[in-house]
Amino acid sequence: MATTTSLFSLAPLRLTRRRLLSPTPGTASRFRTLASKKAAASTVSGPGGGAGSGLLSVLDRALTDEEEYRRARAQVQRKGVEAEGYAVEGISVGGHETCVTVPSLNVAFDIGRGPLFAVRQDHLFITHAHLDHIGGLPMYIATRGLYNLKPPTVFVPPCIRDDVEEMLQIHRRMSRIDLEVELVALDLGETYEIRNDLVARPLQTHHTVPSQGYVIYSVRRKLKKQYAHLKGSQIVKLKQSGSEVSFCCTLNQKCFLCCNSLYVLLDYRYHTVPRSCFYRRYNI
Repeated sequence: MATTTSLFSLAPLRLTRRRLLSPTPGTASRFRTLASKKAAASTVSGPGGGAGSGLLSVLDRALTDEEEYRRARAQVQRKGVEAEGYAVEGISVGGHETCVTVPSLNVAFDIGRGPLFAVRQDHLFITHAHLDHIGGLPMYIATRGLYNLKPPTVFVPPCIRDDVEEMLQIHRRMSRIDLEVELVALDLGETYEIRNDLVARPLQTHHTVPSQGYVIYSVRRKLKKQYAHLKGSQIVKLKQSGSEVSFCCTLNQKCFLCCNSLYVLLDYRYHTVPRSCFYRRYNI
């Protein structure tokens, strides 16, 4: 039976206290003057009442949105989520940031604003191109370089691969840094070997933009039944002669889906149902 877990993790942001400088003569009065001008502008100017009021309105909205995000993130409690024996870490604040990691598998799904807890994961799977899922990609790559970690492998839907590469090129030019990364366009039906006993496969999801989820499979090799009676030395000789004496089987499937895409598991094409599934929904 597949289990479903919505993630609420990571501690709130820790903001360092900054030392306040003593105001120079006249500073306080200037601040009061600016505040009164702003209040007067907002009172006098109604909707469409001039460029100044429009700018203040935009700034007010931006500050309000950021404050709402900080409050929402501060409410996210650090909870250890375990699924089928795997510890999972992550954060999801609707419309602002989504990132989920499985440290024991060395993988991360989506990168949000580039949270530090995801930096040490060597493999990153991007579900789609909305900023709350991919916006932190340049920071993730740059931070790994800062820590002298090897270039990560980043998987993206094929339809956005060129755009992601162009985005990274822009950051390389602006920042004058390398941003070393292996960018892989992983298409439906393809399989990528993360390591000898671990593979990843994408699956179709449904969202307002092109998207895909990912299934991580543990891979084991088992001896074929017809060779079960043989001794070890005989099996070695068969292998040396070129005979295939074992077969692959998959188990411990882990699935990460895109926004509100849980129902894709009902699709008959995905006959191997993951044992545990993580999905991101709005307003967690």
